[in-house]
Amino acid sequence: MLEENLELLTTESRNPQSLKIDTAEPMEILRIMNEQDQLVALAVNEVLPDIEVAVRFVFESFQKGGRLIYLGAGTSGRLGVLDAVECPPTFSTDHEMVQGLMAGGEGAFLKAVEGAEDDPDLGVRDLQALRLTSKDTVIGIAASGRTPYVIGALKYARSIGAKTVALSCNKDAAISKEADQSIEAIVGPEVLTGSTRLKAGTAHKMVLNMISTSSMILIGKAFENLMVDVHVSNQKLKERAIGIIRKITGVSYEVALETLEKAELQVKTAIVMIKTGTTKQDADKLLTEANGYVKKAIEKGNE
Repeated sequence: MLEENLELLTTESRNPQSLKIDTAEPMEILRIMNEQDQLVALAVNEVLPDIEVAVRFVFESFQKGGRLIYLGAGTSGRLGVLDAVECPPTFSTDHEMVQGLMAGGEGAFLKAVEGAEDDPDLGVRDLQALRLTSKDTVIGIAASGRTPYVIGALKYARSIGAKTVALSCNKDAAISKEADQSIEAIVGPEVLTGSTRLKAGTAHKMVLNMISTSSMILIGKAFENLMVDVHVSNQKLKERAIGIIRKITGVSYEVALETLEKAELQVKTAIVMIKTGTTKQDADKLLTEANGYVKKAIEKGNE
């Protein structure tokens, strides 16, 4: 696999639009980069059906009590970790629900661990350490689509029945062959040849945003377009929570604050309390019966 000619990969090709970038003025460099970046959203648009399949895998995993596991090396791994760590504050998820793995371990997020990505067995061991089960969904990320760490992990995940997704930026990527669903966002050659932290990284960030956000919406983490399950962990987020409660219920700042505190800082509970005129205990019961969906809980409480 490593012997494959890198120059045959789209992500390693030279971009004719940036051949003279080394002698360009700052504004020209920026213009070239900006024009190339505009191609990324179009490339992601082309693979929306593939992303939808991935979202359904993750949604089904969550419904069964399973997890979403991202893994990759370098920029790809860091983007997975970034998306994972932003889920708890945004959606009040347990830290185990969405996790990111990097070749070389947590330390590799800040400092590259040489050779870690070349070991397929390392990917297997990292998933085994998480006690991966068939309820989970594993998304392997590699711009080149050929990273051994990701290939080994995806093979193992499939062998135990977990759903698998391969996210890359090359056609017919090696990791695509090891997954139940592939997402190949073809963004074209980079402005700096082979620097896949650029367009490829942007594409991957967009796709991961879509997968995690869509999955969270589907399990009831939003009311209309509001984050009703935001984790109130500081004053800024408390003010945001109060604003969300007021937008949905129309109550005063004082009532929203008082109810939020009675709800022990649970935004969903506070909303249901106000909209149904119930206590925290009753609101929590309604939410449980509605599987966490605020609209359904309110409808049930007002029957």
